[in-house]
Amino acid sequence: MSPFGSKKNRSLSVRVSTFDSELEFELEQRATGQDLFDLVCRTIGLRESWYFGLQYVDTRSNVSWLKMDKKVKDQRVELHSNNNFYVFSFYAKFFPENVSEELIQEITQHLFFLQVKQSILSMDIYCRPEASVLLASYAVHVQYGPYDYETYKDGMLAGGELLPKGVTDQYQMTPEMWEERIKTWYMDHEPMTRDEVEMEYLKIAQDLDMYGVNYFPITNKNKTKLWLGVTAVGLNIYDERDKLTPKTTFQWNEIRHVSFDDKKFTIRLVDAKVSSFIFYSQDLHINKMILDLCKGNHDLYMRRRKPDTMEIQQMKAQAKEEKQRRQIERKKFIREKKLREKAEHDRFELEKRLEHLQDEMRMASDALRRSEETKELYFEKSRVNEEQMQLTECKANHFKTEMDRLRERQMKIEREKHDLEKKIRDADFYVHQLTVENDKREAETEKLRKELICAKMAEREATARLLNFLNSGRKSSTDSLLTTSTVSNAVHTSSSIAAISTPSLTNSISTNDIETAGGADLTTSASHYNIMGDNSSNISDDLEPKEFILTDNEMEQITNEIERSHMEYLRKSKKQVQQLQTLRSEIAPHKIEENQSNLDILSEAQIKAGENKYSTLKKLKSGSTKARVAFFEEL
Repeated sequence: MSPFGSKKNRSLSVRVSTFDSELEFELEQRATGQDLFDLVCRTIGLRESWYFGLQYVDTRSNVSWLKMDKKVKDQRVELHSNNNFYVFSFYAKFFPENVSEELIQEITQHLFFLQVKQSILSMDIYCRPEASVLLASYAVHVQYGPYDYETYKDGMLAGGELLPKGVTDQYQMTPEMWEERIKTWYMDHEPMTRDEVEMEYLKIAQDLDMYGVNYFPITNKNKTKLWLGVTAVGLNIYDERDKLTPKTTFQWNEIRHVSFDDKKFTIRLVDAKVSSFIFYSQDLHINKMILDLCKGNHDLYMRRRKPDTMEIQQMKAQAKEEKQRRQIERKKFIREKKLREKAEHDRFELEKRLEHLQDEMRMASDALRRSEETKELYFEKSRVNEEQMQLTECKANHFKTEMDRLRERQMKIEREKHDLEKKIRDADFYVHQLTVENDKREAETEKLRKELICAKMAEREATARLLNFLNSGRKSSTDSLLTTSTVSNAVHTSSSIAAISTPSLTNSISTNDIETAGGADLTTSASHYNIMGDNSSNISDDLEPKEFILTDNEMEQITNEIERSHMEYLRKSKKQVQQLQTLRSEIAPHKIEENQSNLDILSEAQIKAGENKYSTLKKLKSGSTKARVAFFEEL
């Protein structure tokens, strides 16, 4: 008999909520959890059911997963008091290691996308602000399709919940500013189908530190409060204040057995030489959930490392065929879209050209009408112009006569001016001659004055000598007078000769001195010029550019080096990383430091240290299992 009965008095009313639908079923009293789970999977068309489970809140207000081997009514599921039905949530219970390689069906991708997006928006998964903007752009792409400038309107994204509240509170930015940055990424995306966009979203989300981690509070033997993280690849141990960076880790291939006794949980390792490590949880319910998640994740971990089953191979083949078919349809759609856009563009250009030609015709008609009106105006103006020309000719003749008269008057004035200038020049020359003559006469007067002074001095001297002579010899007065006269004349004559000769000699010496000095100066100047000329030539030679020629071999080496550097740069740098860094620097000035959470601070420290999720796990796994167990016990 089927577990899904039709009798209402014997049925269970069940409501199952997924992230995009609400399902209601009527089950028989004996229906198990597996019966309900299979019914939900068939209803939504899900075949990759091993990732999912049915979650509920039990009568003790604990969140639990529905057990597949037990009856639904026997699992302490809280009955909704108003409508008398059971409520379940269809969630992803286990996560893949690599979404692009493991998720096959589109419905599986879609359910993971919706759940991960909700976890990021509710801040159950920490996401950095710049990565939140990138993921929001993909979420918008899923909701509205590829960016279309014709349908997109400003403010279209403001109404939806696109970013975690912790991100918007951390920055002093308006919704319009966030929308502008999301729109920039949205415009940059290539045209993709919904499932391709969702896969891109999940590829980025799976690199987040808290993605796919179920956290449980535990303590070690030292009663240190820690977090246990159950993941798809193993168990991580976290500090109580840091859920991002694990302290140590144990992969599933290192774990042999997992068990618990009340609150005590024991992990036995594959290496027999390494002792088991023990931790303690808060209650028995948490240990049951940990054990359930450990079994499921361990099974999937080992299953991934085995050849695919026939069912998986068929699913992958079907998904591949479906993907190829959609790619062909997509290429066809893109080609048709381009042709339609080209046709619309051509039609728009033709309409634009037609409007332009019509405008030109209207302008030509208006111009023709205006030209006719202008023609009549021109005829009238030509008649008026002829009259004005006649009047102008009369005035011109009058002006010409007047100009001739003024020209003759000007020429007469010019002649009078020329005569007057000539007289002024003659007067100036005459005044100059008089000045020169006056200077000569003054010089002769000065010369005669000097000669007179010399003659008087000679006369005094001769008189004195004569008196001396008279007193000493007492000669006759006749001889004395004679002698005095002779001496006086001689002295006067010699003084005149000396006075006349001295200026000439002085002038001669001065002229020679001047000539000699001038020659020396010229020679010195010429020598200095030659030296400067030589220096200038040397400097010019030094400054002259020398031609630098590269050989073909050197040029080839430089080219190869540039190409190698370019390839190395392209290999190391990724467009997405650069865009994230750019966005991070753009929004950094708007950050409100006091609104940062503990996870924000830890993430900043992680970035500065150059660490990420995978580098941290790789570093932790490098140590031996024994060392990691000892490290855990010493925490």
